[in-house]
Amino acid sequence: MQGLFYRYIRLYRVLIKKLNGLLAQFGLSYSLWQVTFYVRNFGPCTLVEICKYYQIEKPNVTRIVQKLEEQGIVEQIPGKDRRKKVIRMTERGENLYRQCRAEITGLEQQAMKGIPEAEQEMVFELLPQIRDNLDHKGEETN
Repeated sequence: MQGLFYRYIRLYRVLIKKLNGLLAQFGLSYSLWQVTFYVRNFGPCTLVEICKYYQIEKPNVTRIVQKLEEQGIVEQIPGKDRRKKVIRMTERGENLYRQCRAEITGLEQQAMKGIPEAEQEMVFELLPQIRDNLDHKGEETN
């Protein structure tokens, strides 16, 4: 199916623009939201865990975490290994997460407006499969 990536990138750019506009009212951007989302949903974690999950370089995640700390959204605490710090949500971060999540849910509903539920579920299932296919390219042998 030619043009799949073109269509995806056009969707992605509009989505990120909408998300950044929505999140700006909370002092966040999409990149700050990604880390907030991870820490909130996967519990206290390390920089390395966030890097692996999003496939982002450690210096970028370090800068994002520093910004989130400055805003009082996350905090770093010593881990079992003193060389590694654990990142966790603050109470302010929890409250902000809930507010942002409600707004994002509204945006998701707007994006799926007029699309039958069965097709919505299909998209929900297919996107991770496409990502996995690309992520594992060349690892499979037929």
